[in-house]
Amino acid sequence: DLISPEILELARREAKRMLVGKRGGRTSCRQEDINRMMLGLARAGKRVVRLKSGDPSVFGRSGEEITALREAGIPVSVIPGVTAASALAAGATTSLTHRDCAQSVRFVTGHSKKGALPEDIDWRAIADPTTTTMFYMGGRTAGEIATRLIAEGLSPETPVLIASNISRPDERRWHGTLASLGRGMAEIGHDNPVLFGVGRVFAKTVAVSDRQALLPRYLKEVRPLPATVYNNSR
Repeated sequence: DLISPEILELARREAKRMLVGKRGGRTSCRQEDINRMMLGLARAGKRVVRLKSGDPSVFGRSGEEITALREAGIPVSVIPGVTAASALAAGATTSLTHRDCAQSVRFVTGHSKKGALPEDIDWRAIADPTTTTMFYMGGRTAGEIATRLIAEGLSPETPVLIASNISRPDERRWHGTLASLGRGMAEIGHDNPVLFGVGRVFAKTVAVSDRQALLPRYLKEVRPLPATVYNNSR
């Protein structure tokens, strides 16, 4: 559901595509049904590819799927991807662990299985000014997250960067402070996948509505090659 059409077009022509996307606040496939579908297809002798956006090992529920398949005796291999936090840093030409600003980086989920803010987060530990914290799936809880962090002592002026549709041509960003995080999230909206980072590394980050504006001209002019396999052997 979160994979761009250009990537889906790389699949084999005879491959059957099955939409099992999970979107916050919308009707989605249950994880149990996805596991059951993968098991059924694999047992029927099919080669199953569970295609995810970003890195499947970071908030991708791959652990549940791997366990279900292994318990059924089905071999599994995982291809690493680029998680949204890394893609955001690259697109914004920012280092998440710049040694002048941060000693560590932390990935935190913005909602629990129930859709609300997780109740077991150690907010005092997260409100560390020497750490860059990246919040996944926190669009609807952003205001509450800011309130919790400020209550634990993190400065309201701490820089924040929000991005939606990260690494795509229509990527949007908002740059501001922790105190105005809720307002920034309202401007970005919840219709597309969103991620936001909190920390001093974002102090000099440029927010743009179209990441193409930052690309060198020669990159903008690059066009994809036809889907043809060339054999250079003689």
